[in-house]
Amino acid sequence: MIDEIAEVEPLAPFRRWLDEAWKGEPNAHAMTLATTTLDGRPSARVVLLKGFDALGFVFYTNLESRKSAELFANPYAALCFLWKSVNRQVRVEGPVEQVADDEADAYFASRPRDSQIGAWASDQSRPLASRYRARRTGPGSGSCLSA
Repeated sequence: MIDEIAEVEPLAPFRRWLDEAWKGEPNAHAMTLATTTLDGRPSARVVLLKGFDALGFVFYTNLESRKSAELFANPYAALCFLWKSVNRQVRVEGPVEQVADDEADAYFASRPRDSQIGAWASDQSRPLASRYRARRTGPGSGSCLSA
């Protein structure tokens, strides 16, 4: 059963549920990201939520990755959070866009130095890396946040 979020501000219950899930799950920020290939086949993988606000849900990937290629070709995605500890799942659907360079740079600067060095050494996070936001838009606009 899918419960549509009745609150005017859907991020309020999401924030509460995520906070509650953190108490029982060390990777509560893990989410399935679903995109489509160029020929329309579904493609899913787990990524980490790096932030969320009124604009949407932020995650990171390399600009040369398969998921980036799929998002450039079709800038729509679905996210799914599964929190077994609270017996809840949240789905987010809608358009995806790159976040601004200053936002991405600020996040990278906030990471511990060891984490920055690891990112520079990793193919997944090399300097071509970018950040994406699954945009949160108003009711009736094609995006969905449901639990």
